[in-house]
Amino acid sequence: MEQNTVSIRIDSQLKKDFEEFCNNVGMNMTTAISIFAEKVMKEQRIPFEISADPFYSEENMKRLRKSKQQMEQTGGTIHEVTND
Repeated sequence: MEQNTVSIRIDSQLKKDFEEFCNNVGMNMTTAISIFAEKVMKEQRIPFEISADPFYSEENMKRLRKSKQQMEQTGGTIHEVTND
């Protein structure tokens, strides 16, 4: 399939936020826009909502990196989980 380039103008903060969102759901902007265009053509409407998985948020990734670093430095501690 032949590929073409599409240029759009978008608010710089919106672009930054959209790039971050795409990163959080594991794709780039080109993939996200291509998915959108394919779905629009198939359904002939604005068809869907995509939401970010909070697991991949930058805040959670920082927390996981910190926990991993602590585990590597200390050898870790095992805790039992209780349902209180």
